[in-house]
Amino acid sequence: MKLTCLSSGTGYQYPPCHILEDVCGFRILLDCPLDLSALSVFSPVPPDNGFVSDGESSHISARDCYDKEQEIRKRQKFGTPLHGEDLIHDELWYKTVKNLHLWDPSSIDVVLISSVMGMLGLPFLTRAEGFSAKIYVTDAAARLARLMMEDLVSMNMEFQYFYGPRESGAPHWMRREELELLRPEVKEVVVGKDGSELGVWMPLYSLADVMDCMQKVQTLKYAEAACYNGTLVLKPFSSGSEIGSCNWTIDGPKRNITWLSCSIFASKHAMNFDYDALRGRDLVLYSDKQFLPLMDEVQSNDASSTIPSKDLSDLRCCSADKDDWKKLSESLLSTDEILEKEKLDFICSCILQSVQAGGSVVIPYNRLGILLQLLEMIPVLLESLAADVPIYVISSIAAELLAFTTVVPEWVCKPRQEKMFSGEPMFSHVDLMSKRKLHVFSAIHSPELLTTWQEPCIIFASHWSLRLGAVVHLLRRWGGDANSLLILEDGVDADIALLPFKPLEMKVLQCSFLPERRLPKIECLLKLLQPKILVLPDDLKEKLDFSNPSSDKFPVLYYTEGKTLCLPSSPEGSVDLEIASVLAERLVWQTLEKHDVMYTRLEGELVMEQGKFRLLPGIARADSHLSKTKEMKTDAG
Repeated sequence: MKLTCLSSGTGYQYPPCHILEDVCGFRILLDCPLDLSALSVFSPVPPDNGFVSDGESSHISARDCYDKEQEIRKRQKFGTPLHGEDLIHDELWYKTVKNLHLWDPSSIDVVLISSVMGMLGLPFLTRAEGFSAKIYVTDAAARLARLMMEDLVSMNMEFQYFYGPRESGAPHWMRREELELLRPEVKEVVVGKDGSELGVWMPLYSLADVMDCMQKVQTLKYAEAACYNGTLVLKPFSSGSEIGSCNWTIDGPKRNITWLSCSIFASKHAMNFDYDALRGRDLVLYSDKQFLPLMDEVQSNDASSTIPSKDLSDLRCCSADKDDWKKLSESLLSTDEILEKEKLDFICSCILQSVQAGGSVVIPYNRLGILLQLLEMIPVLLESLAADVPIYVISSIAAELLAFTTVVPEWVCKPRQEKMFSGEPMFSHVDLMSKRKLHVFSAIHSPELLTTWQEPCIIFASHWSLRLGAVVHLLRRWGGDANSLLILEDGVDADIALLPFKPLEMKVLQCSFLPERRLPKIECLLKLLQPKILVLPDDLKEKLDFSNPSSDKFPVLYYTEGKTLCLPSSPEGSVDLEIASVLAERLVWQTLEKHDVMYTRLEGELVMEQGKFRLLPGIARADSHLSKTKEMKTDAG
């Protein structure tokens, strides 16, 4: 079996992408994301197309801005600070997985999706000639991904309107002479550090492509089994990172595999990380990039969190004894982690400071869970201050997205389920909307929004890249207000993303909404899972220690982006075989005295069903077939 890391990703926004080869003869693609952070090298639509008007048709000739005089100016500006004019002024193209285009789509047999973000590039693949793979994803992730892809298509139409009909062939900025004019910071994003990524850029798929993609997807519930070709049994288990996100188990007749994606030990909204179901596997592929270095104390400019070194050392020295399982499970869920609530509390305090100073707050949201939690926490704080500050959610999918959260009890954590069983809404936005404290609009130029508009306010809007959607217009409106606040999630280069809006007086807070896993807990988790073989990203080679002599020692391999890793066979070469009871009754055992081995002879038909070898009475099957044939002939006579 072989593992190829197509892209190591950057975290939740752009998850890793892998290909597993020769899994019982099949090729499996793990996730198919888009690198939406790369959109930052494009300039957003100019402000004339903005807040209250639909724009002027005269802007359609904007591509003419790339004249010879501007090229000369760019040459002269090398060595000066990067400016908004140095970005690409053209219709958006989207960066797909780095090395996926090198593979023949028809050679892929199975696609497994771990999260909403891991599905955003799938329509590019499903529309490719020859693609016929089976796609598996959880039902909740599929529904959320469909909404996000539809929203992406909707926002992208603004660029299509402004720049007019798409050029045939490659856009002008892909030409060799144009690439030479790009600033080094922009060029590195466009072509990659090694210059090999220019071919991964594509114009966005259409709404029809999204619909066609969704028709090819098979959805599953948590722990629901899907059997591929009678050989592989595939199951998703909750990863805790988001509603519908999952880790996968792949069971075959000779080996069972766990793919461990972005996971959170304890979630405030999604179903908790189900790691008990992942124990004792032949191979664990760990691809989660959200982790912090080992240190006794973690501090930031915004907040600090101190963790006793004793607790860290206890986790590092943990064992996988059955007697300690409960204790160690509790330690993985303990409060010494930087949990979501701690970060969200700090974010809310920053929001209140801006609102009290008369400023407005813009939050480009991406993750549904963070949106839901902030919509619970912010109104409580506003009410405690008796502040009459409206909250807006602006997106083409906002209403459908929030409505979706009222019908997904099987995908949320137990406290949320208990609220539903007690007759309360699982999330507070239902009450906020009924009390008109929360307003939901499909677009920033909506007449209803203009009639209810009030400042200061708090707005959740798309898109976190700061190149699409309502957030672009809002930043232009409040960019010069020193009391206003922009909250960015990690995953985008803020220096480049904010260039079109400079000079910027608005405060900017950039942070990770995900609770990073501390390395001792990752190490403890992997030891608890007790795989026979562990495969890790090379980033962790110097950070995790599996060298301590213990009974739970297992071989550890490391993979590198763009390279293929050959995985050894399972340490145990035996294969389970189920024998039909009719055949088992005929077993006559004999012993080889020299080797102390018992053997018997059997005659039957060896078949593969539900990922297991089964020996069935072949003669009985033949007799059954003959009897059916005779019956058909008799009926015909």
